[in-house]
Amino acid sequence: MTFVLPRYADDTAGQPSLDHPDYRSTALRHPTQPLVVLPQRLTEVTGPLLGEERVGELDHDLTRQHAGDPLGQRIVVHGRVLDGDGRPVPATLVEIWQANAAGRYRHVVDETRAPIDPNFTGAGRVMTDAEGNYRFVTVKPGAYPWKNHPNAWRPAHIHLSLFGRAFTQRLVTQMYFPDDPLFGQDPIFNAVRDPAARQRMISRYDHDRTEPGWALAYAFDIVLRGRDATPLDDDDD
Repeated sequence: MTFVLPRYADDTAGQPSLDHPDYRSTALRHPTQPLVVLPQRLTEVTGPLLGEERVGELDHDLTRQHAGDPLGQRIVVHGRVLDGDGRPVPATLVEIWQANAAGRYRHVVDETRAPIDPNFTGAGRVMTDAEGNYRFVTVKPGAYPWKNHPNAWRPAHIHLSLFGRAFTQRLVTQMYFPDDPLFGQDPIFNAVRDPAARQRMISRYDHDRTEPGWALAYAFDIVLRGRDATPLDDDDD
């Protein structure tokens, strides 16, 4: 019996460049030598496995992980994880992390002059179902300042990490919100050179899934490969 590993079309044109001068920290982080393509082996598509036993009952609901309610606008973020042919990707671990409604991460290195919300950690995880669906309940993150350039602010965004069935199969991207006025001056968003690909990083307000009197909903599908692939982060900010 022959074990056949998948091959994928080159989608380099839709991905951010590793060295993007406007995003200053890439000058220190990007590779300076030609990349070496390593062949996939059996190790990359087998264990360690990431299954449902790693997901807690409230991991998907970032508003219920503490004794009180977090501050901010409650939102539902949902979508599907699909492959390049539009087929659902089931049993994939999706993780998110984000700033709170004031634009501050609950992290020791975040020294932003914004308050920490004691009822909001800003991290969650969920497994996609048989149809590739995922769903989180959280609060809309605030914009925050950073030191990339004068008066620099990051647009509101949520980081998403996707794991396959093995630990080595990880992809990271960011989800933005519609009509953000900060898009034009954000070098991370604009590191994706293709305007159509940038639009695939922006979520869609979903009135049908908005819950009356409780939470706005945003839809964000993630395509892993192919012409409509979601651009992926090559580095953290």
